[in-house]
Amino acid sequence: MLSWDDILELVQDLPEIENGTSYGTPALKVRGKFMGRLRDDGTVLVVRCDLDEKPFLLEANPATLFTTPHYDGYGAVLVRLDAVQRDELRELLIDAWLLVAPKKLVDGFGPIQ
Repeated sequence: MLSWDDILELVQDLPEIENGTSYGTPALKVRGKFMGRLRDDGTVLVVRCDLDEKPFLLEANPATLFTTPHYDGYGAVLVRLDAVQRDELRELLIDAWLLVAPKKLVDGFGPIQ
């Protein structure tokens, strides 16, 4: 299972990532904007996503992604850290960063690997 340290490693090269808290749990932010946070007992990560893409993400990845009624109408998916692969989580985190980072920051960063 991936840990918070693994998550921090996956985002270490993304500019202006803030390692903070949200609702009393470890969280990732970009210039104060919420990007993701641990939930429950650290086995689930909430990750921002485009609201229009959310149904497609959930359908394509039912073993690793899910949602709850609390997140209905909100651009976020829940990631099972004991089921997700590092590459898949890295992609979700990059997409979340691209969603919340200011355009000038994204444009100045260049291609993301």
